[in-house]
Amino acid sequence: MKLKSVWKFIRYQRSYIIMCFACYSLAMAVSYADPGFNYKWDTYLYGLGLLALLITAFFAYRYVRETRSIALLREEEGEPMTLEGEACQDELHRMETEHIRKLNEVNERGLESYRFMVSWFHEIKTPIAVLRLIQQTDPRAADMDEELSRIEHYVDQALYHAKLDSFYQDYDIVSCDLEQLVKNMVKQHAKTFIAKKIKLALQIESAAVQSDPKWLSFVLQQLITNSLKYTDTGGVMSVTASETASEIRLTVRDNGAGIDPKDLPRIFNRGFTGENGRVYGKSTGMGLYLAQELCAKLGHYLTCQSEKGSYTEMTIHFPRNHDPYLDAMRIQEKSREH
Repeated sequence: MKLKSVWKFIRYQRSYIIMCFACYSLAMAVSYADPGFNYKWDTYLYGLGLLALLITAFFAYRYVRETRSIALLREEEGEPMTLEGEACQDELHRMETEHIRKLNEVNERGLESYRFMVSWFHEIKTPIAVLRLIQQTDPRAADMDEELSRIEHYVDQALYHAKLDSFYQDYDIVSCDLEQLVKNMVKQHAKTFIAKKIKLALQIESAAVQSDPKWLSFVLQQLITNSLKYTDTGGVMSVTASETASEIRLTVRDNGAGIDPKDLPRIFNRGFTGENGRVYGKSTGMGLYLAQELCAKLGHYLTCQSEKGSYTEMTIHFPRNHDPYLDAMRIQEKSREH
């Protein structure tokens, strides 16, 4: 290692070494050109040897001094060597401290905003529940059902979006019965199925996956809600489960409006409504985005196949070789390290 550093030093100083020998050679050449100069090779070689010795001693001293300075700088971890450097470093430390303080303030404000939003979402559900009770008991309020359902849906969307960043603080990975989850979601939308006379075909049987039932139910709700929204009266919806060696798939299919081919690659983008959103209206473009984000955090993923004016098929994929609980633990450990 030392030989390598010595060689590096010599290469770095080679221009000075060459200059010293060039000056000596020039002096000897001028002396040799003088007719009155009694030139002897022994004297030339003696002078050359003496010069080489002096150069070696000088650069050896330079090498030792510079290596010690470098070692000292490393030990002091970059401590400034001048007053200007010290002032610059003090300013950098001050700026860094100020930056960290402002970041902490921003994070604190964000946390306060998050807490307020979550609290508001839970509070707003109370008057919604009261209105729902009135709607169910008072025949004059029958027309409120659709609007109340829409309000509940948007509140749930906003709540889940607010909780998205803190997902791993509120999850519980268990074995989920897909058939039961789907039936619960269908039951919640029973009035819409009846009002629009949409036929439903369930082919799920006993399929169990590792997931969080609350978050997975929200994903299912998005898919079923979209399917009901974009399927005309008298349409057909099917929910089927299938298995392969590598995964379990849950597919929601309808014979509704379908999706324009140019919109298909962007349906999972935040805020994207597409042509259907403009035609049918009252679309936030957040439903499928949230569904895909939640699936990713759960270790699942969504795909879509559609033909405009014919059908739409949304599929949740549950890979068998994927353990969402272990992935969540790894992510939590990484967040603690940072």
